[in-house]
Amino acid sequence: MTEVLRYTAFSSDPTGGNPAGVVLDATGLTDNDMQKIAADVGYSETAFAIPDGLRHYRVRYFSPLAEVAFCGHATIATAVALAERTGTGDLLFDTPAGPITLRTSGGDAITAGFTSVPARSRPATEDELSQTLDALRWSRDDLDPAWPPHVAFAGNDHLVLAAATRDRLARLDYDFDRLAGVMREHGWTTVHLFHAQDENVVHARDPFPVGGVVEDPATGAAAAAFGGYLKALGKVTEPRRLTIVQGEDMGRRSELLVDVHPGDERVTITGTATRL
Repeated sequence: MTEVLRYTAFSSDPTGGNPAGVVLDATGLTDNDMQKIAADVGYSETAFAIPDGLRHYRVRYFSPLAEVAFCGHATIATAVALAERTGTGDLLFDTPAGPITLRTSGGDAITAGFTSVPARSRPATEDELSQTLDALRWSRDDLDPAWPPHVAFAGNDHLVLAAATRDRLARLDYDFDRLAGVMREHGWTTVHLFHAQDENVVHARDPFPVGGVVEDPATGAAAAAFGGYLKALGKVTEPRRLTIVQGEDMGRRSELLVDVHPGDERVTITGTATRL
């Protein structure tokens, strides 16, 4: 019988973070097997690791409804689970989005950081924006004009929209089926809604209807894509770290550390994970 571990990522509190399923040895499982396990687990994603050498794994990710190319919080959860069993250090995950390097460290409280594939970002089209605002039930006045809408990538695509106020971000009541249709049409994994508190802290929410989930309380892939967005806007002129606070408005606070460097197209996302 396949052992499925359960962790919450980007929080040291079991009541916070984003829960993920973790299978540390998925050798021999078929696509249908993995999809069924992910549906039974019911979390936004379950990661399936297949050992492929010393501290080297092939990793796939399934939501309850479909496979996704990359999932940040399940990556952090898997890395912490492996470190608890095999010791801390460097890891390499071959994912459908590309190779992901990781570093785990710490003692009782293990942290893991993954470095994304090269990130990029482009302005959203008028059609992409108008369809999404209709599905969100937002108006253009709800957007912060200082932060242009973009489609950002660091393993998969995310529409990035800045809320004009923290209150607007807190009031999320969207059309689930309609937004899912828009996202499927454009190939987006989440819509990354954010409000910048200051230069160092960003509050975010990530609707995830294409995965059968209303909202993700922590989204490492979107955080990495957000790093690419910052670079595209010219906001990374020196190495910087910012904290994305996510999940607050749904009662599962998460903290994701985002490291970006002007000379590197990749983004590093760091956090912890706790066994459930």
